[in-house]
Amino acid sequence: MQKLQLYIEGQRVTLFKDESVTVTDTIKNAKDVSKVFTEFSRTFSLPADKVNNKIFKHYYNNEIVNGFDARVRVPAIIELNSLPWRQGYVKLEGVDLANNNANRYKITFFGNTISLKNLIGDDQLTDLTWLNNFNTKENGDQIIYNEVDIEEYLTTELDKTVDSVTYSKPIQVPLVTHTQRLYYNAAQNLEDSGNLHYHTGGGNPFDHGVKWNELKYSITLDTIIQAIQRPVTEGGYGITFSNDFFNNTNNPAFNNLSLWLHRIKGQATNGGQEFNTSEQVSGWIDFQGILTNMTNSVLGVFGGGGTGFRILDLETLSGETYSYEVFVINSNYPNPPLPIQSIYQSGNVTGNKSFTLPQTGFLNSQYTVVITSTKEILFDIVRWRDTNPFGTSYTLTNWIKTIEFGLVVTQQLPKMGVLSFLTEIFKMFNLVTYLENDIVVVKKLDEFYSTGVSYDVTKYLDVSKSQSNVALPFRRINFGYKGLGTFLAKQHDQLFNQEWGKIEYNQGNTGIEFSGEIYDYSTAFEHFKFERIIDINNPNPPTDIQWGWCVDDNKESFIGKPIIFYTTLKTAAISFVDEVDIDNVAISKKSIATYIAPCNSNMNVALFADQPSINFNAEIDEWTGLVNPNTLFLDYHSNYISDIFKKSNRLTKVTAYLPMRILLNYNLADRFIIHDQQYKINSITTNFKTGKSDIELLNDF
Repeated sequence: MQKLQLYIEGQRVTLFKDESVTVTDTIKNAKDVSKVFTEFSRTFSLPADKVNNKIFKHYYNNEIVNGFDARVRVPAIIELNSLPWRQGYVKLEGVDLANNNANRYKITFFGNTISLKNLIGDDQLTDLTWLNNFNTKENGDQIIYNEVDIEEYLTTELDKTVDSVTYSKPIQVPLVTHTQRLYYNAAQNLEDSGNLHYHTGGGNPFDHGVKWNELKYSITLDTIIQAIQRPVTEGGYGITFSNDFFNNTNNPAFNNLSLWLHRIKGQATNGGQEFNTSEQVSGWIDFQGILTNMTNSVLGVFGGGGTGFRILDLETLSGETYSYEVFVINSNYPNPPLPIQSIYQSGNVTGNKSFTLPQTGFLNSQYTVVITSTKEILFDIVRWRDTNPFGTSYTLTNWIKTIEFGLVVTQQLPKMGVLSFLTEIFKMFNLVTYLENDIVVVKKLDEFYSTGVSYDVTKYLDVSKSQSNVALPFRRINFGYKGLGTFLAKQHDQLFNQEWGKIEYNQGNTGIEFSGEIYDYSTAFEHFKFERIIDINNPNPPTDIQWGWCVDDNKESFIGKPIIFYTTLKTAAISFVDEVDIDNVAISKKSIATYIAPCNSNMNVALFADQPSINFNAEIDEWTGLVNPNTLFLDYHSNYISDIFKKSNRLTKVTAYLPMRILLNYNLADRFIIHDQQYKINSITTNFKTGKSDIELLNDF
């Protein structure tokens, strides 16, 4: 019999002499193929004696101030015969009372990887404030939601250095529209359409293409992983993942994946907040008179008539009902006797207003007009008028006060818990995780099993009983995505009666109806089907343009689940709408030569045969038109699952009395050998009162 000792936060607890304490180890269970975390135990009991009452601070007495907090798990260690065996956490489940006196504490011991839950709790991705280091460009300028910065991040792969570490293209703008339908027709010019063909002609019929405000930024998944690992003082959790899977140099299956910063459906907003933005009035076009000078939207007053000042009034005419505020700024150019200052401030006003400015009294000065508002406003007329007899004026018609706001990554991240994000990544790539020397080891399941050693346990078996059961608990396992709500994904299902990217696995036995239930192994991301666009006027070959469309089957903007995909820089001439009017109608366009393409196969890998895919099923690749066999299922799940489905596989159950040298040293990557037959460990449940281990084994093919 093994002697077990339990320590909670460094204090040894008292155990019942007759308590049957069992601990179950499992890292991948054939009965729960989605399991990603390891090592747990059943609840067991501790006596409510002086030692344990002190540790749990008399939890049964709710009048005690600053008592034990049963809402959180606390560090714990299990020793066998005074030798370390397992590190983990204990959760106090409750206290049993007899005759109103505490009798026993009920606790559960969890393995060490539960520390992720302890550390992260219910935090959301929006709590990863370190990600806001990527709100700015390499030169420190704020990234703005405007046509200039959207174009820059759509057409260029830009690195960003944070704390002397350079991150590869963390922020991009993929060619994914939230509403607008894109197409290509070299023989057509239709005003305000989504036709990506660029025509050099001027005028409304030629103003078409992808609108800048249809696009949103994205952030790489690797950058989010880096944020999770940052110190607590920087908004992270102070943990370190191993570089077995999470490495930024040698894992193309993960490195180029991005999360679309799509928090609300439709056009991006500043995180749902309203705040004033300021914009300088520019573009004055109507000059009359001789005594004033307008250069680069700055009005220079140079004196005249001996007056030494100019009385100016500012007239704004607008049918909009939104409030706005007008500032007139005097910067005293070219030799300022005073600092830059506001010489006039209107306060909040609405509608048509005329403002008479104060007598400034300064010669050789320059003036600008700045308007602030929380909404976009169309001004029919903005006019400078000099009240001197010459009647000098500058007039601007149909000027739009736009709403520009800076990128704040945490305001644009979709709603998703940090732990849920990790869990779904682990499920996609069939990863296992465990703690080793303060490192959270994250590995592919196949790589984990490859590290194990073998123990011959034949002579430790209780030969009086054993079982050889069916290993297959399900008749079919469906691998896919929970998010398949976008138009092209829905269309795929309707056309082929098969969900996009989904595989229904039963080892190809289409003529056999296995017993058992259907198991749905679905990851909680949205999965796009992309489109490589053809020229409607000349379909062959297709253009070099691939895009995503985030609308539902009614062609209305769609939110869905968090959206991930690969990105790659492609070369293609695209018509880019860089200006729209107040009604979002295109009024200006330009040609761009490169763009960030979204994709389900990582096209950054040179050879198509080597490109990893985030489809579970071998689908026709949107770009090449060829089937990509490098699926999530084949590369990460098939070995384990196919073994479970093999006709010769068994779930073997044995009882053994394992010696200390095995109990203290085995891990779940190891194999047990019985009568020269090698098995993988499905689970081990050890009773430390009896020293007996109930072991579930799977054939090791």
